[in-house]
Amino acid sequence: MSNLKMFEYGIGPAAILLLVAYHVFLFHKTRRKPSSTSLGLARRTRALWVQSIMKHNKDILAVQTLRNWTMASTFLASTAILIGLGIFNLALTADKQGELSLLIGPLSIDHPVLWTTKLVLLGLDFLIVFFNFTLAVRYYNHTGFMINLPTDETGGANVEDVIKILDRGGTHYTLGMRGYYLAIPLALWLFGPLWLLAGTLLLIAVLYQLDRGV
Repeated sequence: MSNLKMFEYGIGPAAILLLVAYHVFLFHKTRRKPSSTSLGLARRTRALWVQSIMKHNKDILAVQTLRNWTMASTFLASTAILIGLGIFNLALTADKQGELSLLIGPLSIDHPVLWTTKLVLLGLDFLIVFFNFTLAVRYYNHTGFMINLPTDETGGANVEDVIKILDRGGTHYTLGMRGYYLAIPLALWLFGPLWLLAGTLLLIAVLYQLDRGV
């Protein structure tokens, strides 16, 4: 295997390991000090919001807020599936597309199989994004039913259960957004491994700023 191929095939796993390492670090930091990350703060804020809504019977506010979350998730899911299907369509006709990567990335390899593999990975990323946002819509709808149930009667809604359902929706929404962010280095990978590495490092730097809490 030539040095160029080793470089091309080595950068991909290295970039993935960097992203995995960052999210492992973020996961442990969120578990240890939730207030130090935006994910922990968002989870706590959702719990307080549910408690306030159910305690003071703010039905209209609950419906309006959940509607906004549902509309945003629906739009992002629709966009993701359209982009994903478009990428798969491109992968089926990608016999000469590798020439574009050679023009922008001089260290990339003009190999149809590798080019198609990159497109398939990018398309799969958007399919996973679609899946997460549809699950977010599902959990937001469940929350909309549960949050308006009485809590002081037998068989009524339990506040902790509502918080758990809403938190699942928020988790899938976050995973969907992470998938959109991941599409940036994956798309840059089409132009060569150096673009992938640069996009990965830039993404980690941006995520570090976004994931910081108080």
